[in-house]
Amino acid sequence: MATPKDKFQLETQAARVFTPAAPVSEADLFAGRMPQLRKVIDTIIQRGQHAVIFGERGVGKTSLANVLASRLEFADKKLLAPKVTCERADTYVSLWKKVFSQLDLITRTPTIGFQYTFFEETVRAADVIGDNIDPDGVRRLLTILSDTAILLVILDEFDRIENQEAKRALADTIKALSDNAVDATILLVGVADSVSELISEHRSIERALVQIQMPRMSPNELGEIVDKGVSKLSLRATDEAKTQIVRLSRGLPHYTHSLALHAVRAAIRNDENTISIQNVESAVKTALEEINLSLRTTYDKATFSPRADTIYAQVLMACALAKAGDFGYFTPGVVRDPLSAIMKKRYEIPGFARHLNDFSGQDRGAILQKEGVKRRFRFRFSTPLMQPFVVMKGVASELITKEILDRFGD
Repeated sequence: MATPKDKFQLETQAARVFTPAAPVSEADLFAGRMPQLRKVIDTIIQRGQHAVIFGERGVGKTSLANVLASRLEFADKKLLAPKVTCERADTYVSLWKKVFSQLDLITRTPTIGFQYTFFEETVRAADVIGDNIDPDGVRRLLTILSDTAILLVILDEFDRIENQEAKRALADTIKALSDNAVDATILLVGVADSVSELISEHRSIERALVQIQMPRMSPNELGEIVDKGVSKLSLRATDEAKTQIVRLSRGLPHYTHSLALHAVRAAIRNDENTISIQNVESAVKTALEEINLSLRTTYDKATFSPRADTIYAQVLMACALAKAGDFGYFTPGVVRDPLSAIMKKRYEIPGFARHLNDFSGQDRGAILQKEGVKRRFRFRFSTPLMQPFVVMKGVASELITKEILDRFGD
């Protein structure tokens, strides 16, 4: 039997392996996403091509950006991959200062004497370009840097930038690099809306920008997260436990990390080497307690009613189980079957259409987004992380049974 100190150390190690609060940073813990990785590699190889990785929030875009440099190897040149996390107040100048502060440039100065020699000095690229940063200056400096290395400039959370002039100048930079076949690649990482905005306003860069969609992770990819993590801890998980974690995660790795972490800790406390379904059930309760306050508040606002016979909670749970398409959108028609299963009687769309509309209004916290025209509306959760939370609430309250999760869980 492990000592309290041993248990504490293993629980601490588990928190380094499963990281729900932060993107994955270690390559050996990164799971899946091989198609997206291959597209990034193909983009880097092709001069004049740049890329944008886009998708819903929480699908693992930043994790992929974090491990790119360690996954890429080239025989002829070393890879330099400066990564910048964009901020709301960033300007074009501030962005490139951050990029160039991570890159060194070797300058050569002729020496005074009888022999024609040079003095070499390594300086920060940011010091060379100074404050006069414009698209042509960036192009020229990247051209110089690309003589000795393959450059991959990663601009993460691109959608956070509010400065429209910065976005226009960045589009001009991409076009200049593409037109001049500079051996440097810009990789933008953001949500779908930010990509559409950039492309719609700057059609001239569309041919130079490879668009790489990051869908929600597949069950196999989420299962790989669990397998890699428990193996790193010298533990194992039953197939039933792993399946339950995957189904509750709804394609979002944040919840896979959270549930796996708490399930592992439950097993450690019980002196168990195998994560069981009982450990996962315990993890659901712990994870719900740790959900951030804004999600819990929005859920309560969406489902509260002084009347006992309302079905707001049940309809929202059915929405969370409904089969969604690209970017999380679903139609009222796919809500019908999970709601009927939860309520144990047949429901048709008129019986819950009002609830869907209410969920998209401020009185219910706008927990859903609605788009389209009458009779052709579609909906999605305003915050993707809300969907698994709603499913977990349903499981914890036993409104979503094992049979229902088996039927609608994938």
